Amino acid sequence: MLTLERATVRFRGGTALDGVDLAVAEHEVVCVLGPSGGGKSTLLRTVAGLQPLDSGRVVLDGRDLAGVPAHRRGVGLMFQDHQLFPQRDVGGNVAFGLRMQGVSRGERDGRVGELLDLVGLPGAAGRAVATLSGGEQQRVALARALAPRPRLLMLDEPLGQLDRSLRERLVVELRELFGRLGTTVLAVTHDQGEAFALADRVVVMREGRIAQSGTPLEVWQRPADAFVARFLGFDNVVDATVSGEAADTPWGKVPVPEGSPQGPRGLLVRPAGVRLVPVSEGLRCTVTARTFRGTHVAVRLQPEQAPALEAACPLRSAPEPGDKTGVVFDAAEVVVLGDGSAA
Repeated sequence: MLTLERATVRFRGGTALDGVDLAVAEHEVVCVLGPSGGGKSTLLRTVAGLQPLDSGRVVLDGRDLAGVPAHRRGVGLMFQDHQLFPQRDVGGNVAFGLRMQGVSRGERDGRVGELLDLVGLPGAAGRAVATLSGGEQQRVALARALAPRPRLLMLDEPLGQLDRSLRERLVVELRELFGRLGTTVLAVTHDQGEAFALADRVVVMREGRIAQSGTPLEVWQRPADAFVARFLGFDNVVDATVSGEAADTPWGKVPVPEGSPQGPRGLLVRPAGVRLVPVSEGLRCTVTARTFRGTHVAVRLQPEQAPALEAACPLRSAPEPGDKTGVVFDAAEVVVLGDGSAA
């Protein structure tokens, strides 16, 4: 339904979008993920018509959007700070887009009531915006964006200002809501947990380019390169040379899955693949720190003359800082990365 073809945006300080190709199918929820400055918000603003392209094009439903102003693109946009109208009550905010479309008063009122029920704020049409909590404001902003029935709904860090527990609850509700409505969604966020919970497909951006695109499971299980692996929070990434079913690494020989790419590669070992054994049976390490993570303990290990490692250990058996341990590696938790360097 939405296609970006070689989309490029340049600013004085550099290139914000560098020849981006992206397609979003009807009813698909796509989350664009990446660090600050990676180009994800510029991509959203380009589709919305708030940022002109230097080259390339944006096509929606087969229509080239070049020269089409933002208010005529048929897309809904919800910003991080919600941008509700403080002088209007909740109902007035939700009805704003419908009024711009010339929808009759009776039809507007019915649609507002329907949407407020949908987002979990029944009967709130007469409430003042100033009386709303952050989570309630987020729901009103969502209802306002959905009111004109946009072909495409775009979300810019939609839950970024909310506390973690509320964010985790609302992302589940959003996922269910979009599925029920069949809404096509393009969202940008820097929060990987939010993206992985919400999306059918995750797009990871780096320096104005797409580093990887795939389902949440595909991206999580097989990061495309060292940048994606580190962005997802994996620290056990090193340069290696793969030969057969083993890799030469700074940690010694590490087993790799059958059929892995050969030669100089980046190598990721997931914390679950770092197994603690008696000192005499593996790579000798010293425990330098441990961090409680709810379901497990993340243990920081320092081998002799090799990069540090992180291991995921059961709550009851995690070693203490200062303890000595051996380490072996589980090939099922090793990923040979698609690039040739861990840099």
